Amino acid sequence: MKLNITIGGYAGQGINKVSQIFSNVLSAHGYFTFNYRDYASLIRGGHNFNTLAISDTPIESHDAKIDVLITLDERTLKTHKQALKKNGILISGEQFESLGRNQNVALAGCLTKIFGIPFETLENEIKSQFKNSEEAIIAAKQGYDSQETSQELPKLKNSPTILAGSQAIAIGAINSGLQVYIAYPMTPATNAMHELAENQLENNMIVFQAENEIAAISMALGASFAGSKVMTGTSGGGFDLMSETLSMQGMSEIPLTVYLASRAGPATGVPTYTAQSDLDIALRAGHGDFPRVVVAPGNPTELIQKTSEALFLSEKFKTLSIILSDKHLAESEFSSTEKPYKFPTFNVTRPIPGSSLVKNSSYESDKFGNSTESYTITEENANKRIQKYEDIKQYVRKNFEMIKIHGNKKSKNLIIGWGSTSGAIKDAIKDLDAKFLQVIYCKPLSPQIKKEIEKADKVILVECNVTGQLGRLIREKTGIKIKNRLLKYNGRPFHTDELNKLIKSII
Repeated sequence: MKLNITIGGYAGQGINKVSQIFSNVLSAHGYFTFNYRDYASLIRGGHNFNTLAISDTPIESHDAKIDVLITLDERTLKTHKQALKKNGILISGEQFESLGRNQNVALAGCLTKIFGIPFETLENEIKSQFKNSEEAIIAAKQGYDSQETSQELPKLKNSPTILAGSQAIAIGAINSGLQVYIAYPMTPATNAMHELAENQLENNMIVFQAENEIAAISMALGASFAGSKVMTGTSGGGFDLMSETLSMQGMSEIPLTVYLASRAGPATGVPTYTAQSDLDIALRAGHGDFPRVVVAPGNPTELIQKTSEALFLSEKFKTLSIILSDKHLAESEFSSTEKPYKFPTFNVTRPIPGSSLVKNSSYESDKFGNSTESYTITEENANKRIQKYEDIKQYVRKNFEMIKIHGNKKSKNLIIGWGSTSGAIKDAIKDLDAKFLQVIYCKPLSPQIKKEIEKADKVILVECNVTGQLGRLIREKTGIKIKNRLLKYNGRPFHTDELNKLIKSII
């Protein structure tokens, strides 16, 4: 069972509240949800909408076709009416305008009744969210009583937890004992900073907003040099500014972890929309040759785990770790019953200024930290950096999950994808003879990928960028060019139903 609800209006009407309240109601009723947020770079006006997907089994994507449409303005009706199914339900929010700020609570009441969920479930949710809930409960009852039950959802025994990607990044960092987070706000990375800042005192952490991205990464590297476990975060444009300091990390070998939450570019692009177009810069940003780790989780559970792994690898190998995400993963809300493994608390011993003499600079240095231009030392140090990457590669292959295989594991039809697109692929192949190879570690890359491609009859690459950046990486490392490519690059993620049809047309 899968249903899709779209709630739309202009920025400032609080459409997020409708989907938030109702997704919590559904979770309490035992159902899985996925909430996609679509909004323009405006504080007021324009057109915003959420699509809330509902299922009795785990779900990580939404459809293009919808079962219920809630309109808070005329533009929403014009924009989404064609997507409403033939027997779909249309609800106008205008009937509750007189309720003011409680309009959205009333609309949550409408949805609760349409799907036959007891009013008490909604009432409990309202009481948990609102300090003075009496007026909100009255408004919710008004919305509830205005509708008839269209499809009753029986209560299930599941107890899913709802998380956005930004929350997951924060949980993974806190689990790992992060001490300092320094960043400059940039959508969609900003929410991770907010999540970490909210309870920084309880978590013995300092969250600091620098004046720009160059300052943020330079301060982060300095704090790491002083002995703190550190992370910084940004999006593509800010990451560009950080590239010189990435090279400084490569030379100085001071541990550093960067959270890169991509959005559509180049330049400012469409700043509140999504793209998987920053894999290339994550792999290669910075001048000179130096080792790094690039990990690209696909959902919040993986984000929690891989954030901890990235921080650990950075400390253990004194290297650069990059956690690659995007707007779709950072800001969508996923529900899951899967419990992320708790990465063991780690303390990697390294020399700390004050307890011993430590020298680092941007220059090539001898074993005492003194700057040198010796050609023999320059060559030796370059070889050591290359060897370090070989050591990282062997460690990751032995200890961490670099890929995942989903779907029919015996199928000869192989789908390859990564990051946030993984959710739509997993949902799209549920009724297809296909298996999905999800790439999680992009650097180092798993040798298993080549073996899986060679076993398949048909291989399809799925990415949200215009050039197939993962496909290019696979070709570089394996010599294999993937000819079947499904690429989307309009700033929006794949819909499950559209992706299902596209894959079906190839296999």
